[in-house]
Amino acid sequence: MNELLEDLKYRGIIYQMTDEEKITELLDRGQLSLYCGADPTADSLHIGHLVPFLTLRRFQNHGHRPIVLIGGGTGMIGDPSFKSEERKLQTEDQIDDNVRGIKKQMERIFDFSDENGALLVNNKDWLQEISLISFLRDYGKHVSLNYMLAKDAIQSRLETGISYTEFTYTILQAIDFGHLNRQYDCRMQIGGSDQWGNITSGLDLMRRVYGETEAEGMTIPLVTKADGKKFGKTESGNIWLDPKRTSPYEFYQFWINQSDADVIRFIKLFTFLEREEIEALEESVMTEPHLRKAQKRLAEDITAFIHGEEALAEAQRITEALFSGDIKSLSVDQIRDAFKDVPSASYTEDDMNLVKVLVETGISSSRRQAREDIKNGAIYINGERQQDVDYEIKEDDRLDGAFTVIRRGKKKYHMVKYS
Repeated sequence: MNELLEDLKYRGIIYQMTDEEKITELLDRGQLSLYCGADPTADSLHIGHLVPFLTLRRFQNHGHRPIVLIGGGTGMIGDPSFKSEERKLQTEDQIDDNVRGIKKQMERIFDFSDENGALLVNNKDWLQEISLISFLRDYGKHVSLNYMLAKDAIQSRLETGISYTEFTYTILQAIDFGHLNRQYDCRMQIGGSDQWGNITSGLDLMRRVYGETEAEGMTIPLVTKADGKKFGKTESGNIWLDPKRTSPYEFYQFWINQSDADVIRFIKLFTFLEREEIEALEESVMTEPHLRKAQKRLAEDITAFIHGEEALAEAQRITEALFSGDIKSLSVDQIRDAFKDVPSASYTEDDMNLVKVLVETGISSSRRQAREDIKNGAIYINGERQQDVDYEIKEDDRLDGAFTVIRRGKKKYHMVKYS
């Protein structure tokens, strides 16, 4: 078996292939150009987009040439695949801004450095040149309505409704495959499992328009968690690649908090670690799970890859400071970042007695409980234990003049905000 395909199978990356024998032949023949695309529906990708592009990078690591397509054209239409309702159309300026944001992220994932490096293309460049008449005569004429309606992605929308605009999306993506095949000798497309219909439409249209064409497709399974919950989201929403949307600390924490049931599978999907190291980490999960070696390695590897070593080091500094309780070693911005999702309450009164603050913000259930908490050493102000029941919160306790972090017990953090 081809070494790359064997590795992809080991990692659980392959879901469907149009023809494994032909794909193996293409890979064994020499450098293969292949592509994966994403529509710029936001100015950042989130981790739900990552596996197909990391897979494309695996091909580059084995000497093949990735073509990274950002759908500035198709993004103006919207992919209906397995979406429950019509997408809201964005303005051209919004989409152009989104394209610029995603391009920066692709530069972290791929090597574009030389003439054999990855290519970055925008399908707006060729789709906007096609007139309506050309679209209907040159492409639409080759696509059967029955063929389109038989696609699962289209069928899933027939009950709730689908506009003609979104109905034509699969033809536009098929045009992309054909264009890249003619322009760059691209012979393969990869994507998530929801893209199977679009990929096979591209292959079919190419053969109808250009005649017999050597091209194949591969899809990657949808990433799910062992407990059935949706992967890639927290209570705060998506885990984005843009550090302004999801900070490197939040990104790091997402990965380090993965369960034992998921962590090895995620290491296989999201890292480039060798099989020997993965198997050692798998053994550690079974024999010494309390050490969480696999989770730490996963978090370190993917955070450094997406955000860089400096961002990883800062995420680890914040993590260590919170574990030790040494909050004051952090900057105000780091504290804001670390406690973004902890329970918070506003306090507007002039009386800054600690007992009153604890009760009014709901940290302690009553004045009696608050006094007991303080006397028992369960209350920490900005990381420092406070056991004086008459303590008054001072100006110095207000970080950036705006908030105080109060911890009750070992792990129950609260943010008291002042207005």
